Amino acid sequence: TDFTPRSTSRVASAMTSVMFSGWGAAFGGCVAAAAALTYKSYATAGEKYAGQVGPDAEFRAFQRTYLIVYYLAMLADWLQGPYVYALYASYGFSSHDIAVLFVGGFGSSMIFGTFAGAAADRVGRKTCGLLYAALYIASCVTKHFKDYNMLMVGRVLGGIATSLLFSTFESWLVCEHNARGYDPQWISGTFSLAYFGNSLMAIKAGILAEASAEVAPLHPSAEGSSVHFGGFTAPFDVSAFVLVILTIAILALWNENYGNMRATATTSASEELWKALRALSRDRAILLLGCAISTFEGSMYVFVFKWTPTLTGEGDKPPYGLIFSTFMVAAMCGSSLFGIVSNSMRAESILLFTFIGAAAALAIPAVSSSVAINMFCFLVFETCVGIYFPAMGMLKSQLVPEEVRATVYNIFRVPLNLIVLGVLLNSLSQFEAFAICASMLAVSAVCILNLSRMRAHGYSVRSGAKKETVMDDAVAQAASSGDEWS
Repeated sequence: TDFTPRSTSRVASAMTSVMFSGWGAAFGGCVAAAAALTYKSYATAGEKYAGQVGPDAEFRAFQRTYLIVYYLAMLADWLQGPYVYALYASYGFSSHDIAVLFVGGFGSSMIFGTFAGAAADRVGRKTCGLLYAALYIASCVTKHFKDYNMLMVGRVLGGIATSLLFSTFESWLVCEHNARGYDPQWISGTFSLAYFGNSLMAIKAGILAEASAEVAPLHPSAEGSSVHFGGFTAPFDVSAFVLVILTIAILALWNENYGNMRATATTSASEELWKALRALSRDRAILLLGCAISTFEGSMYVFVFKWTPTLTGEGDKPPYGLIFSTFMVAAMCGSSLFGIVSNSMRAESILLFTFIGAAAALAIPAVSSSVAINMFCFLVFETCVGIYFPAMGMLKSQLVPEEVRATVYNIFRVPLNLIVLGVLLNSLSQFEAFAICASMLAVSAVCILNLSRMRAHGYSVRSGAKKETVMDDAVAQAASSGDEWS
């Protein structure tokens, strides 16, 4: 690498040019908006609890117990994302071979994820948090092998770990929050902080991953060896190190909790899965919730695959790293905005407006060739993503039965993974991709609208059941949670 004053000057000049370009202006505007909204969110939280008992020091300590673990888990996940494809390509695999590896990861998440969720409800969320770390460390180790079969094993392990990540940690939080008798409304603040910090972890992970990948070039451990070090394997080593710290944090900070102490002691994982499917089949509200989750998050994955080619116009390539950071700051804006509006609006209402806004934002790029217009639409969508996760987390905490919470969360991911597999196995044009996104987001809006109307017409969360109707054991807790909504 050339580190002469002339080359350093060129790099500095290029960075200055980027920061004072339209891309830099977008980043600066999002940072300013995030700062203003964060300040307003904290001020609004203070107003909310004026004259009444608000979150105390004990609850704040509990929040930290969860957030430290959650941030570490998400940091480890974000560290791997930017360089998975690049590593496979550097090993010389074709685009088709790489696509098959990705299919293996999402396929394993879809197939094994539901059983992983059932295991979390039965053997404990702390235990499965530790299992997440162990599986992801093993997945990171496989990235050092220039061997297709070994890399496929790593993708399968990573798919299972991802299923645990997006069900186990949130399930632990909801169960522990309720078990300790905290005000149900306080959990919205925890979700807002969690997803605000998640965006910060994404930005930090991008910086750490890029820096580690530049330390040393990719090279075999010995001549002719399939084991490689350096280059694009380094971010996975950093991720594994974070996962070790995560393991220590879980052991030190978390106690164990389960879906239902009485039920899980006498039932198998398959019976837990059957209970979850039974709850879904008998509860129209949970079905609507699952449909909304799958379609929104499915559109989010399509967006992840398509934003790069959409913003790559003719001429110089845009600064992808800066654009990604701008997206994350926009998501932080959304998390802070949720903290503001959650004081006066129900989660269903927040999500309805969010889905409508997101559908409009991704409908425009289907027909627009303007990079500036598409970038603006993507920022709006990322803001909606920032609102969505804490709002949906709060709604799921109220609606899904505790005894099968992690299992149901993973069942929601089955159609999501089918959507992702469909995208990976088909080459979609810009119009097709964003038209599908807008359509799925419209479906999400319809689902939430119907869910909101069920409440407005005096029904419990179980479809067709009046409030006085005796519920099935598997959905009784969901019904009582629904009656407590404000």
